[in-house]
Amino acid sequence: MNQLVPLSPPALPSLISAAGDRAALRFVEFFAANIRNRNTRRAYGHAVFDFLTWCSTLGVTSIAAVQTLHVASWVELRTCEHSAPTAKQGLAALRHLFDWLVVGQILPVNPAEAVRGPAYSVKVGKTPVLDAAEARTLLDCIDTTTPAGLRDRALIALEVYSFARVSAAVGMRVEDVYVQKHRLWVRLHEKGGKEHTLPCHHTLEEYLRAYIDGCGLADDPKGPLFRTIARGTGHGSKAQLTRTAMRREDAYAMIRRRGAAAGIETRIGNHTFRATGITTYMKNGGALEDAAAIANHSSTRTTQLYDRRRDEIHLDEIERIRI
Repeated sequence: MNQLVPLSPPALPSLISAAGDRAALRFVEFFAANIRNRNTRRAYGHAVFDFLTWCSTLGVTSIAAVQTLHVASWVELRTCEHSAPTAKQGLAALRHLFDWLVVGQILPVNPAEAVRGPAYSVKVGKTPVLDAAEARTLLDCIDTTTPAGLRDRALIALEVYSFARVSAAVGMRVEDVYVQKHRLWVRLHEKGGKEHTLPCHHTLEEYLRAYIDGCGLADDPKGPLFRTIARGTGHGSKAQLTRTAMRREDAYAMIRRRGAAAGIETRIGNHTFRATGITTYMKNGGALEDAAAIANHSSTRTTQLYDRRRDEIHLDEIERIRI
């Protein structure tokens, strides 16, 4: 007869442990089996654990004792301390978790179902964007006599010229860069298990070939394309690449470091180059529908958030205030 495997209480919030092994197992399954995207799992995990910890401070002793008022109060508190999208994401995490527990017959009703999130509407994205000259300066400032320099230039160029999401970029394998019709192509593994392929811009092709050939990656097609630097080898000519893939956090740290070295004052991040590429493409006459296809957006409304051409119009109008 199958028995439930007891779960270690210290690894779980006290409200879950107090509800018994069935609740504990169902809780773990929510993250392990129901959520496949690692980034979503991480974000939902932070929100859920924050909520359950907060409930514990109020004297709530079990997940079964959580009420709609608890959820509404926590969302209100989170709205005051964080941005509206963060609060809405936290509420979504609770709704999905409680739905999962209701289906698993752990709870009779979903206490988060009736709670409304904060209103939020955006027509222009907030991602910091570089103009074409700044992006060119950044790429040119990278010392490509080192493995780290070749890697960093190729990664930034991939985001600029293919509008790639950073998670898709760092998730690539060497074999995801391949030749087709006498041209280099890239294969991106996007959210939801979607595979997105597109030809390389000639500059991106040059940078990817220089990186792969210069670091001898062609002999390891199954290995990660963008790899970390081995500890103790530095970032100079003696730096050695590991077989461990870079994470989004690694890419962000690299981008911040390269931006500072290039004298760029804009607080750039992982999405900066995706927005920079789309904006530059649109300024040069690119069609919105084509930009959405390259970026693998299901809706052109999402692409429009990355189109920052109106920033320049606003600046020109502000300069008309001559006093």
